[in-house]
Amino acid sequence: MALARVTVFGGSGFVGRAIVRRLAADGAEVRVAVRHPERAAFLQQAGSPGQITAVHADVWDEASIAPAVAGVDAVVNTVGHYVERGQASFAAIHGAGARHVAFAAQAAGAGRLVHISGIGAEAASPSAYVRARAAGERLVREAFPAATILRPSVMFGPEDAFFNRLAALARVLPALPLFGRGTVRLQPVYVMDTAEAVARALVDPQAPGRTYELGGPRIYSYADLVRLALEQSGRRRLLLPVPYLAWDVIATLLAPLPDRPISRDQVTMMRDDNVVGPGQPGLRDLGITPVALETILPTYLGRRG
Repeated sequence: MALARVTVFGGSGFVGRAIVRRLAADGAEVRVAVRHPERAAFLQQAGSPGQITAVHADVWDEASIAPAVAGVDAVVNTVGHYVERGQASFAAIHGAGARHVAFAAQAAGAGRLVHISGIGAEAASPSAYVRARAAGERLVREAFPAATILRPSVMFGPEDAFFNRLAALARVLPALPLFGRGTVRLQPVYVMDTAEAVARALVDPQAPGRTYELGGPRIYSYADLVRLALEQSGRRRLLLPVPYLAWDVIATLLAPLPDRPISRDQVTMMRDDNVVGPGQPGLRDLGITPVALETILPTYLGRRG
């Protein structure tokens, strides 16, 4: 099955950019649906003239979504954020926004929908972010029953927020703080593997209606990931265990800041493991061999020194 036209919501973001480039490499015409199209214009360079276009769409505004999906074969929704700001609540973005996209895709007659969620999406979670992700999955299924849901763990790649932030902190701090003792487990997945999973889910006849959890080939403790980031960026720093209660206090004090570096909800999320569940379909079920973190990390952190 060849896809001629695909709309990618949030296509200018970290994972969205990777998906747009991967789909363009397959020859698809890609619409990058974002609130500020001028900020996504740079993606046109990833394809031939006219192959990639940026269009205005806001997942809060149902009227703006319909034109973005008119006449396409498939839709991909990558829109999400980790910190609530003003009206941009988790419920608005991951819940209602996801439903708007799924409903519009169904109404437009799109054959496929891939919705990017996250590992651990659970309605009973103490994290508002995670609860909203779970609500979004449910609403997407109600609006577009054949949707494919992808749940990646923390993603890495040259423009990631996770490892680049650790490297930036290491440049200015004598010690790097850990969440608790740093024992929470994560299974980082290469952003291009996630993009490849999207490309394959859009054409795999087994993918509609399924949920895949995406993780890399190895599970690490948070402390191990901090050590790896330090090693690859050529720095030696102490690792400082910080109790979760202290993190809650710090996040509460920072809450009034518009660009706060961490929220209480993020602290809550760092209490639970973020790994592929036992027996869950994943990358290998889509024919993808996950790329190891140690293969990619030196290509961007190693240049920082």
